[in-house]
Amino acid sequence: MTSRVTLISPATSPSLRQARFDDGTTSLDDSGSARARAAAGTLPPAAHVVVSPSARCRETATALGLTAAEPLTELAGLRAGRWEGLTIDEVGGSEPEAVARWLSDPAAAPHGGESVQDLCVRVGRWLDTASQTDGRTLAVVEPDVVRAVLVRVLGAPAASFWRADVAPLTATEISGRAGRWNLRLGNPLRPAGD
Repeated sequence: MTSRVTLISPATSPSLRQARFDDGTTSLDDSGSARARAAAGTLPPAAHVVVSPSARCRETATALGLTAAEPLTELAGLRAGRWEGLTIDEVGGSEPEAVARWLSDPAAAPHGGESVQDLCVRVGRWLDTASQTDGRTLAVVEPDVVRAVLVRVLGAPAASFWRADVAPLTATEISGRAGRWNLRLGNPLRPAGD
């Protein structure tokens, strides 16, 4: 049995443009919505469609025509605790040591939320379940969920989490069997006819 998972990052939102720790309630901006609608119909058919519970991921899924996407809490983005709603510059100005520790130590959670290491473990458990699904799974997920999958698939240390950039509205594909995954990175979703 070969499992295939296509991870789709959400379209742009104000929190993404402002480098703001998203609290899960920020909607897509007009440009992001338009780009996602233009890419509708370009995704391969899937046996299972799931989505991070954030507004921007659910709205991206809807704009892509994935109206039956199942929200999964295990695919939620990194929980940033008291930093949610703030920009990285705001937090860096008031808590520079905490930000430095958070970016360098995957076990650190100075914001009172979730550590990168814990996120990687949580997403890894979901990936283990997804590997038991025959056929393709489409997952519209937060960029940090994509990074956590990359860490797991590549067997990389959690400290490498911040070394991957995940562009808006791109697809990262993994496929495999018996726990061994192959990876295809960052395919842009293009409007039909492009």
